[in-house]
Amino acid sequence: MASRSTARADAAAGIPAPLTAIQRLRVFLRIAMMVLAALIAVPLHYLWRLLRLSSPWPRMFLGTVGRICGARVRRVGVPLRRDVFYVSNHLSWIDILAIGGTSGSAFVAKAEIGEAPVVGWLSTLNRTVFVSREDRLGVAEQINQLRDALTDNWAITVFPEGTTTDGRSLLPFKTSMLKVLEPPPPGVLVQPVMLDFGAAAEDIAWIGLETGKDNALRVLARPGNFRVDVHFLDPLDPQAFPGRKAIAAESRRRITEALERVNGEPLRPFAY
Repeated sequence: MASRSTARADAAAGIPAPLTAIQRLRVFLRIAMMVLAALIAVPLHYLWRLLRLSSPWPRMFLGTVGRICGARVRRVGVPLRRDVFYVSNHLSWIDILAIGGTSGSAFVAKAEIGEAPVVGWLSTLNRTVFVSREDRLGVAEQINQLRDALTDNWAITVFPEGTTTDGRSLLPFKTSMLKVLEPPPPGVLVQPVMLDFGAAAEDIAWIGLETGKDNALRVLARPGNFRVDVHFLDPLDPQAFPGRKAIAAESRRRITEALERVNGEPLRPFAY
């Protein structure tokens, strides 16, 4: 346990641990299985698109990749299938695989995920919109991309914390990406989503100064499986809330209650 805690601390400090021969083999095998899954799913996806059919392959592919990475995903609650804006807490790039595999949602994710090897490309299959926290002047364009994604996809997920945490904390929700809900598109509902990685949360979480590449390698090198419960909470009608700040506050309240319920304790203050 001490060695694993030390490894997590080093990772958060941006110090990647050298991989052993067994770990390198595990990474290689997992990437090889992802490539095989892609060789099957991606051509079929584009064939479905060519035939103008609704393609199930991105959802199936992301779910398969999550399983290859060790995630054993369990859906709790009922996800709305269309005209829905999911608002979720955020721990890792595994979140995209878990939510995408259970719902087929498109995503808004931080730019660093798009730069991560393998993971960045996987994320584009569901037309992920990558945003940069530093690009203040580009927010309007990012919102336009978000509107396009919401139009082209029946569901889209945003992680309003703006970064990842450790599964025992929840940062204030940033509301810039919720501007698309001012005013809410007709018929669109907001459904809060709570991700619970159980005992593996702090081990899987991508926090601190760790790079996307190092985190991906660390997770892929990890032995065994880990649990991910995706809780689809009761949806809310954004028309009933005066603006994006109120929508964000209500979503955060519901996710906080769900996190405290599964953790059995109040949320902790989060600090890198």
